[in-house]
Amino acid sequence: VQLVESGGGLAQPGGSLTLSCAASGFTFWAYHMSWYRQAPGKEHERVAIIFLGMQKEYADSVKGRFTISRDNARNLLFLNMTRLKPDDTAVYYCHSSYDDDYWGQGTQVTVSS
Repeated sequence: VQLVESGGGLAQPGGSLTLSCAASGFTFWAYHMSWYRQAPGKEHERVAIIFLGMQKEYADSVKGRFTISRDNARNLLFLNMTRLKPDDTAVYYCHSSYDDDYWGQGTQVTVSS
């Protein structure tokens, strides 16, 4: 399995970023996919999950601001982040239910003025 995150960077409070995750090595469409984040000194937090049936769930902290989506034809996972806050600063990881122990390298998101 391989998951490669991209799209992170520096954003101003109130701004937007879209993260992407390219997946390979497993049957992408058959597994639930998630975005997690980890800020310095904090626990891993699941931000959003999209089930193979396309149902979605979000952490309360991002509900109404973030949108998770997937493109099963291209094995891609996305996280559209809007109305960003400094508390959203973290390394963001995509994760597959195919392998609970595998994590990619992540992509850094920094929200600061």
